[in-house]
Amino acid sequence: MKIGVIADDFTGATDIASFLVLNGLKTVQMCGITPDLPAPDAEAVVISHKSRSCPVQDAIAETQASLQWLLKHNCQQIYFKYCSTFDSSKEGNIGPVADALMETLGEKFTIFSPALPVNGRTVYKGYLFVGDVLLEESGMRNHPITPMTDSSLVRLVEMQSKGKCGVVTLETVRQGAAAVKAKISELKAAGYSYAVIDAIDESDLIVQGEALKDMRLVTGGSGLAIGLARQVAEPNSDSTKAQSLGYPQGKKAVVFSGSCSVMTNKQVAFYQQQAATKAVDVDALIKATDLKAFVADYVQFYQEHADDQNAPLIFATANPEELSRIQKQYGVAESSHAVENFFAELSTQLYAAGVRRFIIAGGETSSIVTKALQVAGFYIGPAIAPGVPWVRSINNDISLTLKSGNFGQEDFFLKAQKDFPV
Repeated sequence: MKIGVIADDFTGATDIASFLVLNGLKTVQMCGITPDLPAPDAEAVVISHKSRSCPVQDAIAETQASLQWLLKHNCQQIYFKYCSTFDSSKEGNIGPVADALMETLGEKFTIFSPALPVNGRTVYKGYLFVGDVLLEESGMRNHPITPMTDSSLVRLVEMQSKGKCGVVTLETVRQGAAAVKAKISELKAAGYSYAVIDAIDESDLIVQGEALKDMRLVTGGSGLAIGLARQVAEPNSDSTKAQSLGYPQGKKAVVFSGSCSVMTNKQVAFYQQQAATKAVDVDALIKATDLKAFVADYVQFYQEHADDQNAPLIFATANPEELSRIQKQYGVAESSHAVENFFAELSTQLYAAGVRRFIIAGGETSSIVTKALQVAGFYIGPAIAPGVPWVRSINNDISLTLKSGNFGQEDFFLKAQKDFPV
């Protein structure tokens, strides 16, 4: 096992698994592990968690369990994966988890590399950009769970972590891997525990991969995986063959959207012009006393449109104003929990009705649906958009695409079906 990834949410895990496969590594994604679980036949294993916004100690405990399993199977490099928009709060969970991994591994230094240029996430002078604007000026400022109001990765890291953080600037990266290594050595000697590394295009990630291929622990978004995979993949490796294992199966499909991101709002609006759609009445959902009966109405809607040209969409996606109203009226935790339980129940009822393809937007929604459908792990299939592949369950007949909120273009839901017809 060359690379073992510990990912803090399900869509993020699928995101990085896609890039590992595309760049030559035979990859399997696991939906959690147990201590006695045998290692799959893979060069890279991605373990998905739901630890991005849970209590800090729970996040540390989950990731430590995965770390011990990876070490048991002699994994060469540990990769802590978080979102390319560094979704976190002042307390964590990125910093505390990274510190705990460092302590267990006996490492005194690691890096933070959230850049994913293909999706518009770049880092310059230690500041994180989303497209043409700073992180704090993007739609992430209004994220319902982890609003991002600071673009300085150095400040974010030091706010959450125990040590000092430096920057490996773009100028250094453009000088090559040797220069990056030299800067890291300089920072370590000066008492720094971490470094943020700049990257504005894929060539910068290739340099990072060369410079960091022997580092015991790295942390980042999925972009760094491009550079690392190319360094450790076998010559002439066949990514196409690996992707074929995850090609979507089944004839009946449904689209779920639980994300309230800017891009997902656009995707829902676009798809409303292409297919039958039904919004989740969150007010009625929270007041409902019988969840199964409430969900049955949405199952009936699906069945009425199951044979339509495009799969029906059921969504809890809301604009910032509506989301704010719901959260103020019912609380963030209660409203989020209600929506998650709704999609969990809906997915099991639709599976019983014959649905085998689930197209899902939103990390929390993806996590709860995957758990409800009892999926143990995935084969990683072909990409619909950068970082968003089709995946196929290793233990049942379910195919899914698990999309982070801001990934994909406006036609993503349609593209998932048109590019991979039944």
